[in-house]
Amino acid sequence: MINKNDKRPLYDQLVNVLKEKIENEMQANDKMLSEREISERYGVSRTTVRLAMAELENMGYIYKRHGKGTFVSALQSQKQNLMDSYSFTDHMRELGKKPKTKVLSFEMISSSQFFADKLGIKEGESLIKIKRLRLADDLPMMLERSYLPFNEFATLTKEMVKTKPLYEIFKEDFNEVVKVADEEFSAGIVSDYEADQLEVLRDSPCLRLVRTTYNTENKVIEYTLSIARSDQFVYRVRHER
Repeated sequence: MINKNDKRPLYDQLVNVLKEKIENEMQANDKMLSEREISERYGVSRTTVRLAMAELENMGYIYKRHGKGTFVSALQSQKQNLMDSYSFTDHMRELGKKPKTKVLSFEMISSSQFFADKLGIKEGESLIKIKRLRLADDLPMMLERSYLPFNEFATLTKEMVKTKPLYEIFKEDFNEVVKVADEEFSAGIVSDYEADQLEVLRDSPCLRLVRTTYNTENKVIEYTLSIARSDQFVYRVRHER
């Protein structure tokens, strides 16, 4: 409990109390008490509570959902490692989570020079653009925009993308086997639209991913831009000498 005779700052004591409660009594995605309730329960000011909650958020113990409150996060060791698998669906299944995909848009567009260069096609050629929201146990995790060469996937439909994972469609419906997927990562801040879709606060930190997927003939079959919640994903790599 909080000891006001302790030389440690009150917010630091509160961090330890709440951290112990999260570790021993709560599960991922449980809702935390409100600032007012924590303040009353532990006899500290709202300012102290805000400082402690900010510290817990930085440590990866909690996350905020815009308009819904504060929730227990997967702890640092339980965050999803983006190096583990290029298939979101497969990775979530391996972790015992229920993956879900919402197809936000599906359209055919003309390729700009930028996307033509990325996909190895000519400027102006048709592309399929798919925008998807990826969820695990109904928690928004990642927002993706995928670009596919139309000539390779001319019969692809929105209904197909709704019913099964994209890489399964590649293999089962188009005989396209993924050989390798290159990914680049960078830190960023979510836009207002991304914050709304991912249910995080405006200006929250995020991880931005760029994935280029090749088939067995080393031909690019997918170029995807993704925004991942930083409180749910971690980029972890081991360096050995």
